[in-house]
Amino acid sequence: MNWTDERVEKLKRLWSEGLSASQIAAQLGGVSRNAVIGKVHRLNLPGRAKAGGSSAATRAAKRPAAAPRATTFASRVTTRTVARASGTNMLKEEIEIDGIEEIAVAPSRGVVLPISRKLALTELTERTCKWPIGDPMKDDFHFCGCESADTSPYCSYHAKLAYQPVGERRKAANAAAR
Repeated sequence: MNWTDERVEKLKRLWSEGLSASQIAAQLGGVSRNAVIGKVHRLNLPGRAKAGGSSAATRAAKRPAAAPRATTFASRVTTRTVARASGTNMLKEEIEIDGIEEIAVAPSRGVVLPISRKLALTELTERTCKWPIGDPMKDDFHFCGCESADTSPYCSYHAKLAYQPVGERRKAANAAAR
């Protein structure tokens, strides 16, 4: 189907009357709704007129005004003024930082840490552990690389870290919430 000058003029007229693309396609015949939409965009026609000719004034009147809020409710947004240094004053500002408490971590008994093979991404296979170790932005980033089971991307040690039973997760969450 070709877009003749007559069909383009009819498209423009129907579009300005507010018909939908589907209705225009039916009246023109031999074109799809998407073909009509594409032609409208290529012709840079403005958004179609609404059938019935509703104006912005009538649309604004349909919206109900917001109900006034009762004075007994406090505003949810609380504003506060914060003085901040700017420019050269920033260098003169002194900041006190509390020291971080070091927590002594006792190693667990009976847990055997696997010796990492330190593989790069390109060295991983289907049977190697894909547990990332370190910061990906640093040069010493690597993957565990130990032997993994057929059904897991991780070695047995890292699988225990990744896949915790639901009961243990709930206990840990409840302990943290207390």
